[in-house]
Amino acid sequence: MAKEITTILIRSRHTLVGDALGVIALVVLLYAGLALPGLI
Repeated sequence: MAKEITTILIRSRHTLVGDALGVIALVVLLYAGLALPGLI
């Protein structure tokens, strides 16, 4: 089972990187949206 998981992770590496970047972008936008009203 561990070998299957590693194979899946190796195959979908580019997708995981893209998804991680998308999550980081969403978190940054959420933080900016919540912090911006306090600055104005």
